[in-house]
Amino acid sequence: MNNNFTTKDFLKAKMDGRKITMLTAYDYPTSKIIDQAGIDCILVGDSLGMVVLGYEDTTKVTVEDMIHHTKAVVRGAKRAMVVSDLPFTSYHTGVYDSVRNAARLVSEGGCKAVKLEGGEDFKDEIKAIIRAGIPVMGHLGYTPQSINIFGGHKVQGKTIEGARKLLKDALALQEAGVFSIVLECIPMRLAALISEKLSIPTIGIGSGVECDGQVIVIHDAVGLYRDFSPKHVKKYACVGDIIEQSAKDYINDVTNKYFPQACNSYKIEDEVIDILRGEF
Repeated sequence: MNNNFTTKDFLKAKMDGRKITMLTAYDYPTSKIIDQAGIDCILVGDSLGMVVLGYEDTTKVTVEDMIHHTKAVVRGAKRAMVVSDLPFTSYHTGVYDSVRNAARLVSEGGCKAVKLEGGEDFKDEIKAIIRAGIPVMGHLGYTPQSINIFGGHKVQGKTIEGARKLLKDALALQEAGVFSIVLECIPMRLAALISEKLSIPTIGIGSGVECDGQVIVIHDAVGLYRDFSPKHVKKYACVGDIIEQSAKDYINDVTNKYFPQACNSYKIEDEVIDILRGEF
């Protein structure tokens, strides 16, 4: 029996009132671990530019970067649905490029759906990608690829004009055929209203509990970066502290010859060494 999570399960979860769970992953071991934990969906976000590659924002991430990391995540996911981000400029230059790049993420990367940022302006691109047989997840609110327009990391939709535009964009994306929409960093009551008005599920990140599901960056959730903790993140562990202490313990053991010990090493017969000593 195929127990994989699909786009149909997204809709069923909303109809049943069951919250959808999503986490990001950018590599095979992380994907395997959170898949075994029972996560519904794994997002290979272009946030990998900041989280994994060390860029200041997501605008430098390429389609090739996304394919490389998506392939690794797909190898680790047995049940979870894998969604991959279309990175900056990969769908902004027209329908042809949008479909081509989305198809590459599916055919080369192995994901089951793509995600793209933006609202009504990208209806044609979304419809074309869906016509090509590729499910699309929308993304509204704070859209990181637009950081230079926003002027930084800022909550969106706080004014009547901004809130009205977000609601109109959400309805436009639903009409275009997306199977779900990520709502990032918008006021929780606005996110609740959008979720109420849509028949497709919303996935919140920093947008309150009334969204139909939630997604956060796994590195934030496990506390890998100790100097960065956004308001909308809950830390479930302090892995960064564990890694640093492990590295310190390793340095101490190697420096003081505590590691490796005999149990960490491989043996050879004494006579072999004796022969070698005599020959050389």
